[in-house]
Amino acid sequence: MLFDQRTRTELRDAGLSQDDIAEIEQNVVEQSREDAERVQSFFDGRDVVYSDMELTHGRDDYPEHDLEYVDLFTHSEDIRGFVRFDTWGAYVEGARVLEELDGEPAVVELTLGPTVDDRVRFAGERSRLE
Repeated sequence: MLFDQRTRTELRDAGLSQDDIAEIEQNVVEQSREDAERVQSFFDGRDVVYSDMELTHGRDDYPEHDLEYVDLFTHSEDIRGFVRFDTWGAYVEGARVLEELDGEPAVVELTLGPTVDDRVRFAGERSRLE
């Protein structure tokens, strides 16, 4: 159930049927699943990515990261998972495609949890972030 009870009541009072509400919820869940798959496809097959993440001891504005894996899943409309770099990792609490190139994700954004607590852009080429 995507909408809380108050929101459902307001939507019904505005003229939407229970079936309409269920269809909207299903569409949002499907869009989230598709977004997760598109973001995942950006990372699949990459060994290195670049980000705009501020690193404590980093000197680069757009540091390079050796990528081990990204594992994303959806729960209702939420995209969650884990990203693992060479020596550390972080929970993913949100994800979206920011830019495309020839119909494929070129820049993505992950909302990273504890240890980072920030939105971070990732690209396959450093120049895409500049």
